[in-house]
Amino acid sequence: MNLLQVYILECSDGSYYTGVSNDVEARVALHNTGEDKKAYTYSRRPVKLAWVSYELDPNQAIELEKQIKGWRREKKMALINGEWDLLPELSKTAKKPKNLSS
Repeated sequence: MNLLQVYILECSDGSYYTGVSNDVEARVALHNTGEDKKAYTYSRRPVKLAWVSYELDPNQAIELEKQIKGWRREKKMALINGEWDLLPELSKTAKKPKNLSS
């Protein structure tokens, strides 16, 4: 079975890109060469590896990639920084301030 890893790149503009690969180092190098002009990272190079998962079976890796892509920036930053205790709180929907006018 070919195991995969999920990774998060920090782009030069400060944004994050999440992907999945069986060879993360080679994939990061490809992002930095800019071979695909339509890729999200093309205009945001150079990119650097910010986080990588342990090896997962393909279904788990794809599910985790989708999950992380749906996260807010703050939650991705907590994952990158290893702040596991913050993840449950950051999973809650951001609350909008109540309208104080009557």
